[in-house]
Amino acid sequence: MTQQSFISFGGEAIYVQQIEDARVAVLPIYYEVAPSFGSGAGQGPGHLLQASHELECLDEETLVDWRKLGIHTLPGLVPTENSEQAMAEIENTAARYIDAERFLLSLGGDHAITIALSKAVAARYPEVGVLQIDAHLDLRDHWNGSRYNHACVMRRIGEDLKLPFVQVGIRSFCPEEYDYIKAHHLYPFYAHNLNPADDSWMDDVVYALPDNVYMSIDLDGLDPSVLPGTGTPVPGGMTYRQVVELIRRVGAEKNVVAGDINELAKVEGSVVSEFTAAKLATKVFVYCV
Repeated sequence: MTQQSFISFGGEAIYVQQIEDARVAVLPIYYEVAPSFGSGAGQGPGHLLQASHELECLDEETLVDWRKLGIHTLPGLVPTENSEQAMAEIENTAARYIDAERFLLSLGGDHAITIALSKAVAARYPEVGVLQIDAHLDLRDHWNGSRYNHACVMRRIGEDLKLPFVQVGIRSFCPEEYDYIKAHHLYPFYAHNLNPADDSWMDDVVYALPDNVYMSIDLDGLDPSVLPGTGTPVPGGMTYRQVVELIRRVGAEKNVVAGDINELAKVEGSVVSEFTAAKLATKVFVYCV
């Protein structure tokens, strides 16, 4: 296990030196093993952090200056490529920073990081549930030779960790996964049912979640016309405003204890995806912290 070169969220001007003085801790996790299609998520945290330097600090909806929350960026974590060992490394690292008085936002890396992060959060908040924003169900039992692959995230969370979860934006899955949701009476919020002109479905998402929530944002949950920079883009996804409003609603009505943003893959010659991902991070700060 090694550490990546240091980049702070928002730049050095807002960096809080001592984590004890921070309300938010940002953990970059440079991890990508056995991707399904496109690669590049392993360097996603660095691209997001670099883009965050260009953000204005005043949120346009709330007029909150998110710098004043106090943001401490942790050294970048580069876990081993052995997936099972990597999960232990991520869990142990995250566990050191999960605190009732501090919000931990982890930046991936591929979505497999959420398995370890959810386990660390569940040790601190036993009644936690997971909100997954994603194009994919991620309910395979094995994929590309591992049970800890990004395609198995929610299977591990539900089956191994026994945590409840709600899936939003889904529009890609295999027969094995469909059989699983039928057998376990799961009710994903499919993207084709999420009317951009009617947010009433969000009431059902909020209702389905427990009081304590871990929020996992796989960036391929957004439509690729909004965010093309991800390894497995799927058409027909959520709009930026839908995702922001869902973050706002869940943050207002639930106790969001931690979260992650994952699966950012740089598109050469474009900065749209990393800038959008960084902006979403500030929305999590404003609405959930």
